[in-house]
Parts: sequence; C-alpha cells; structure tokens
Amino acid sequence: MSAIESTALITAITIALFAWNRLPVIVVALGAALALWAAGVVTLEQALAGFGDRAVMFIASLFIVSAALEKTGVTAWAGQLLIAKAGENRRARLLIIIMTAVGCLSALISGGGAVAALIPVVVMAAIRLRQSPSQLLMPLAFAAHAGSNLLLTGAPKNILVSEALEDAGLKGFAFAEFALVGLPLLAGTMAIILILGRRLLPEKTSARLPADFSRHAQTLVEHYGLSDGVFRLRVRATSPYAGRSPADLDIADNPRLALMAAQAGASGLPLRTPTIATGDYLLVKGEAEAVANLAAEKHLALRESGTEPDSGLFNRRSGLAEVVIPPRSALIGRIMFPGMITDSGDLVVLAVQRAGVDLEPGDTMQAGDTLLLEGSWEALDLNLEDPDVLVVNSPDLVRRQAVPMGAGAGVAVTVLAGLVILLATGIVPPAVAGLTAACLLILTGILTVEEAYRAINWTTVILVGAMMPLSVAMVQSGAAQLVADHLVGLTGDAGPTVFLAGLFVLTAGLGQIMSNTATTMLVIPIAMASANGMGVSPRPILMSLCIAGAASFLTPIATATNMMVMGPGGYSFTSYWKLGTPLMLWFFVMAVFYVPLVWRF
Repeated sequence: MSAIESTALITAITIALFAWNRLPVIVVALGAALALWAAGVVTLEQALAGFGDRAVMFIASLFIVSAALEKTGVTAWAGQLLIAKAGENRRARLLIIIMTAVGCLSALISGGGAVAALIPVVVMAAIRLRQSPSQLLMPLAFAAHAGSNLLLTGAPKNILVSEALEDAGLKGFAFAEFALVGLPLLAGTMAIILILGRRLLPEKTSARLPADFSRHAQTLVEHYGLSDGVFRLRVRATSPYAGRSPADLDIADNPRLALMAAQAGASGLPLRTPTIATGDYLLVKGEAEAVANLAAEKHLALRESGTEPDSGLFNRRSGLAEVVIPPRSALIGRIMFPGMITDSGDLVVLAVQRAGVDLEPGDTMQAGDTLLLEGSWEALDLNLEDPDVLVVNSPDLVRRQAVPMGAGAGVAVTVLAGLVILLATGIVPPAVAGLTAACLLILTGILTVEEAYRAINWTTVILVGAMMPLSVAMVQSGAAQLVADHLVGLTGDAGPTVFLAGLFVLTAGLGQIMSNTATTMLVIPIAMASANGMGVSPRPILMSLCIAGAASFLTPIATATNMMVMGPGGYSFTSYWKLGTPLMLWFFVMAVFYVPLVWRF
C-alpha cells in the first residue's frame, strides 16, 4: 500500500471513529498518530512532534491565563457586565454581545486566545441566565472564525496570503483591507446564528459546569436565619472603642445587637491583641436600624449589610463557608456556638444548626450538624482542608464567582493586556507571548504551579498535538497535492468563478481535518499558479482562499477553537455540522461571488 493510500485509509477511519463517538477522542487521535507511524508514512519523531509544537504550547498557556482571570474575579466582573448588557431580550442580545466581542478580539489576537479568554465568561453568563451553555459556546467559536478575517493580524493564514503577493512582486494586503470582506462575513454569521441557532444547536449541559454562586451570601444568610443581617463596622480614630478590650464594649447592653467577633484591620483575622486599634473591625449581628445608630454614636464606619454577595461578608479579603460535621469527627461532642473563634484562631462561627434548626446553648455537636464560618479567604482555604469537617462548597469556587475584581485582578488584567499587545504587534511569536504571560501569572502569585497544571484542559491539548501528524502525512505523502492537482485540472478551464468554487471546496474540505494554516500553505502555490495560467489577478483568489480557510465549521478537530468549546459545551463530534452547514454556505457565497466584486480579476 502506498503512502497516499495509507494516509487516505487512516484519515477515513479516524473520521469514522470520531463520528461514531464511542471511543475517547484522545484514544482515536493518538491511535491515528501511531497508525501513521506504523504504516511508515511519518517517522516516530514526526508522530510525536505535535506535543512540542508551538501551537500546542500557546493553547496550553491560554488556559492558564483564562484560569487567572477567573480566579481573580475578572471573569465574574465581565460576566456581570455581560448579563447587565443583555437586557430584556436576553438570549438574542447576549449572543450579539458575545459574538461581537469575540469577533473584534479575534481580529487582534488569535481566535484561540479570544475564545479561551471568553469561555468562562460565557459559561458563567449562561448559568446565571439559565441558558444552556451549548447554545452559546459554539456561536462563540464560529464568530471567532469570522472575526479572524477582519484584520491582517486575525490569523496566520492572513499573513501567509499577503506574503504570497509580496513574494510575487505585488502589493500585499493592507492591515485593515480584510475588513472589506470580514465585516459582512461576521454580520452574516451573526444573523444566521441568531435565526437558526436555537433549532440547530443542541440543548446540552456539560457535567463539568460549575454551580452559580453569584448570590451565595444571600442564600447562606437566608438559610441560617441571619435575617437581621451581619455587619462589619470599622473603628475610626475618634471612636471611644479604640484602645478598649472587646470584652469591655457595651454592645451587649443592647438586646437588638450582638458582637460576633473583633477582627484585625490589616489581615481580617480574629483580633489577637488585647485591645482594639483604629482600623480594626467589629462583626455585629442585629437590626439594621440599631446597627446604624451604634455606628453613628460610637464613630464606626458602617459598611453594607451582609445580605448581598458583594457586601462586608463577601469581599476581596473575607467570605463565608458552610461545613458539615462528618462521622468520627473530633468535633463530635464539643460545644460550638455563634461568635466563638475556631481552634486555629482564624475563623468565626456565625451559626450552628442541626437539620436546619439552630442549636440551643450548651448543645454538643453531632454528625450531620452544620456550621457557618466567616474568615479570610486564605484562612478558609487552609483550615477547611481539616478532615474533621466536610466543606459544602469550595471557598475557592465561591470566591471566583461572588467577588468580582478580587485580589490580584489588576495584575491579571495587566498581563492580559500585555499578551494582547504582543499578539497584535507580533513582536514575539504567539507561543512566546502566551508562555511569558503564564509564567508572569505564576511568578506574581496569582496562580500556583499546581493550579496552572489543573487549569489546562489536557484533552484539548493532547487532541491538538495528536492530530498534527495527520496534516504532516497528507502533505508529505502527496495526498493533498494529488487532490489539488485534480481540482486545477477539472476547474481551471471553466473560468475564474468556477475555479474559486472548486478552490473553496478543496480548502474548506481539507480544513475540516487539517489546520487552516497548513491548508493555506498547501493551496497558496496552486492558487498563484492557477491565477497566472488563467491570466487573472491573484488578489481575489488569495482572499477567497483566506475565507475558505476560516470555514472550519463541520468538525471539532477542524480548529483549536472548536475543540476548546467541545468540553464545556457538552458537544459530540456530530454536533457541529448542523449549524456549520449554513455557515459554510454563507462563507461559500462570500468567497465565490462577493470577493470578485471587491477585488477584480
């Protein structure tokens, strides 16, 4: 069997197994790479080279940047802004905002970078608006494809076709010249998705989607009956409480108020000094009117009620956590009560319940009892790893959603801005820019090394790396060249319009299983030679080729962006072609009939 026949057979089997959807996609992709090596089409080094490819490194680094934005609350802030802008007609307006944002961002940086940055924002918006993420994530990826044709920096294929013109002694495409076709291409893509998306997109939910913790503080306050509210009051320099011991305060004299804890102003931890200093906080439970009167009389700075997610109980430094006492816990038999400090000295007990009812003073803890704890986020993360308690909801997950623009948000946004600038200007290769950004986020303490490892979607990374040998095999074996030569022979004598149609079918067809960069590199010399043979300008042919290279809608393996949304969206291999088909037809019309109107033959 020749190399071309082996490549064709392995490609067909790989596509069939992907469509069958019974085997893990990683197994299928790795099996294809190993089969190509076993057939002698590629060397072992070529079969494994994809895992060290710069595109794979870039995609992995983008997952780390995305995780940093989520951890610091930038994603929560963007999600809230997105939801606020959605208005009454939520789905349609939300889709318009999402697709416009990713389209514009894809014009400046890679589509993969734009999609990776917006995936957590879109998922969060979907959860809060009770939309299926599968209805939003595929439009996100497909709009990124269209947006890649807005500017020269939108994708490597844009630069390749421009350089091909310059190599031929012609003027290359200008930086914004792509917008002549990119703007109507993006507008039409958005219109098709808005009209047909609801019927053609699956209603699926990935098991990996997080819960919505945007109103978690209010939920806990209502569940534990803290109806009077819990307020954090800052001690001013003029307050008579400054310099006094917490035990000597007269708050207990008011039956409508209760002092839960005194906290150090610098750290937010329970006070460990004998006296209260200026800037320290008093955690007070009681009626809002009584708390306001106390604040005015004792010169205390009154902060908002703890019944809202962004209030004093949920802020950049501190939050709440709910824990359950498991069987055989060392806490069984102990007395716990609201206002007490835990043994670590870092957390305050706000409420103690059994089966939803507050325990009486003096009752001992039993398995199944619940505690509501307050403290700094660091203290919650550290102390709740104790095997004597079971955490109901991870404080880390809660913080990411409930505290917009939290600690480290400025650093994360600065790193993201730097990444965008590096990608837009092309000062360094994308992989270098992405890895630099990831390293900076780790060095600045935004993410630990372990968190960076966990942030990477390894299915996507391995899938991209494992599928690269297939592209190499198609070029190296001559299979792709054979197909291209037949196309020129069939359409070259029928005129430039027919040739554009055939060129689109070839390029878009190969683009469903090869990277659009590799496909473009393969077809460019054929396009240039055909233009010379037909005696026409190569500009419309190369621009049409560029559009065809972006029409990667039918399979998840077509582009990295398609694979990025596959997991969070809960898509299967066959989920893409339904919406992808009308979009493919739209790109065909633009490439074959619209482009020659702007760039004349």
